[in-house]
This record gives sequence, C-alpha cells and structure tokens, in this order.
Amino acid sequence: MLETIISSTSGESFTLINAFIVIISSIILGLLISVIYMRTNKTTYSSSFTTTLIMLPVVIAIIILLVGNNIARAFSLAGAFSIIRFRSAPGDPKDIAYVFFTLAVGLTCGMGYIGYAVIFTTILCAVMAILEFTKFSVPKNKNMQLKITIPEDLNYEDAFEDILNKYTDSFYIERIRTRDFGSLFELNYKVQLKPDVNQKKFIDELRCRNGNLNIVLTLAGFENNTYS
Repeated sequence: MLETIISSTSGESFTLINAFIVIISSIILGLLISVIYMRTNKTTYSSSFTTTLIMLPVVIAIIILLVGNNIARAFSLAGAFSIIRFRSAPGDPKDIAYVFFTLAVGLTCGMGYIGYAVIFTTILCAVMAILEFTKFSVPKNKNMQLKITIPEDLNYEDAFEDILNKYTDSFYIERIRTRDFGSLFELNYKVQLKPDVNQKKFIDELRCRNGNLNIVLTLAGFENNTYS
C-alpha cells in the first residue's frame, strides 16, 4: 500500500486508472485539509483560501504526473509557470504553513505514494485539531496596543494613569509623536487588559479625558493594519 503506484511516466504502471487514483486522492486529501483549516480558523478564514487548499494538491499532482522523469518537459513547465506573478500580500504564517502542507500532499500523490500522503495528512490534521481543541496557542492575557490622540495643551504624563490602572494589569508608553504641525500629540501604549474587561467603557472613559479625539485599540501584532 505504501509503495508508489507509478514507477515511471513511460512505464507500464502509468495508466489512466492510476492517474484517476492520484487526482481523486489529491482532491479528498485537499478537502480534508480545507475542512481542518476552517475548523481551526472559524472567524478568520476566507472562502477563496479554503478553495485554494483543495485545488493546490490536485494541481501539483498533475504537474508531477506530467513531468515525471522527462527533463525537457520539466524545463518547459518551469518556463510556463515563470510568467505567473503573484500579487497577493504575504499572509498569516499559519496560512503559509497550510499552503506548504497542501503542496507536500500534492507532490506525494503525484509521485504515486498515496499511502504516505494519507498517513501524514491524517497525522498532521489530527495534530492541528488537538492544538485547536486544547487552545494551545491562545494567549491567556490580551496584549494590545492603545493609540490615544490628545491636544497639545494636555499634560499627557499622568493624564490617563488612573484609567489604565483600572482596566489593565500592566501598561507602558511605547512611543510619543506629534501630529498636525504640533497641534496634537499621539501616545502609543502597550497594554495588558484585565480579564473580561469592558472595552467600550474603557474607551469611553479615555474619550472623556482626551477631548473625544481619536482612540485606536488593536491586538498586538496587528498594528500595521490600523489607520489613523
């Protein structure tokens, strides 16, 4: 079962039936990976990416089937794919790992090692499901970035200390910069919110103190996605 079903692209074992086995196996394994991805990213996944996870193993398996041991054909396919430009921005590291996962599955299926593909897909999907079920990578504390805009005449040194002590376990000023030709100050804090804190009340109290100017509260690590 674990041996390859294809000995060579020019050999007797390369048949239409074997090609169908490889393609169908790639589809099933890609579908399994896509389902696990959706279950472990319930609020952040996109439908286009989950569809891509199903398509990639099939595409790679077909490429491997076509190339085989033919060097000239391999160079031809490499030249054809070199004209493709990927314009999408770098994604989440977890998404990139899933892309490599599906590429490995497609490569294994394309070489005919269906048994190995099933084994390592099942094991890795089970590992991902267990990690999600046990909340292995979920931080216990909410580490966030707080950006507060204040007028130039407000003394920022102790202006928000009482509010921050009330709603956070710890905080510190990371950066201070001026805006709008010095008419405004922008304070950037790293804060660790208390468990089950009411973020709306937290922001409302800050707004009463900073004259209802802009306040931005984001998860640590996602600061570049916010705009003033």
